[in-house]
Amino acid sequence: MHVIRKPDWSLPETEATPPHLALDRRAALATLGGAMLGFGQIGAALADTNANANAKPGDRISDYPPSAARFDPERSLTPRHNVETYNNFYEFGLNKDIWRKAQKLPTEPWTIRIDGMVEKPFTISFGDLMKKVSTETRIYRHRCVEAWSLVVPWEGFPLADLVKLAKPLSGAKYLRFTTLSDPKVMPGLSIPFFPWPYHEGLTMAEATNELAFVGTGMYGAKMPRQDGAPIRVVLPWKYGFKSAKSLVRIEFVKEQPVTFWEKTSPDMYGFWANVNPKYPTLRWSQARERVIGTGEVVPTQIYNGYGKWVAPLYAGMKQDKKLFM
Repeated sequence: MHVIRKPDWSLPETEATPPHLALDRRAALATLGGAMLGFGQIGAALADTNANANAKPGDRISDYPPSAARFDPERSLTPRHNVETYNNFYEFGLNKDIWRKAQKLPTEPWTIRIDGMVEKPFTISFGDLMKKVSTETRIYRHRCVEAWSLVVPWEGFPLADLVKLAKPLSGAKYLRFTTLSDPKVMPGLSIPFFPWPYHEGLTMAEATNELAFVGTGMYGAKMPRQDGAPIRVVLPWKYGFKSAKSLVRIEFVKEQPVTFWEKTSPDMYGFWANVNPKYPTLRWSQARERVIGTGEVVPTQIYNGYGKWVAPLYAGMKQDKKLFM
């Protein structure tokens, strides 16, 4: 069943950045040495792209259901072609042109293991999971740690619905997400300095927040392989690397999990990764951002503008760099 909900944080289609620039969560992280592209290189690569040059039917704003206006109303859809051909997915390689390699990602059959501190651990197929949830369209703005931003219309369902389905025990305080790790189809897994498989984490409160979302499609279509097919996390108030792709396992745990980028580069990335313009990373200022599709440079907002809904999650916590890296 597909239900169109209109919460007031949803963005209208007039604000949605087209799919070609809905770069995945790892696009936020081209950060290690010469092998990774910096913001300046990304900006240069996109500067020559006409925002409407590759538009196709289905990329039109009018093709999406109305949503309540909230942030950045002047932003528009970006052509799907770009998001399908300019991606980071390090399991397939370190360059941006990995979309062809990503087509080897086997998405059928697909199962997700739900375990840890739950009433009864289980494995469920993607198809069976979709029968248990009601999908909807949400339009979110996203902020990359590399200082660019975009707006994407997602198909999927609230992460809180999955938590409810899992029936976690009272002692479960965190969720730990694990991405597919298959060396037969993922050549990037041979990179020795990464702690594969990719893994991320959230607090239970974050996971059940109204904004936390499970993406199963984009732009009215199923999720492209290079963008995290068939199922991924979508967290609009955090830097993109928190939104784990191609999920195969969700664990409910008591202790705060140490995440992939914490292990890889602890001086750059922490557990929280909440957007805040006040705190630069070692490589990028976070004060301003390039709007993908227009090239406009605008001020960044704390929590990516979603503070009304998520700031209470961090009440009482020290508002320092640790909370925003």
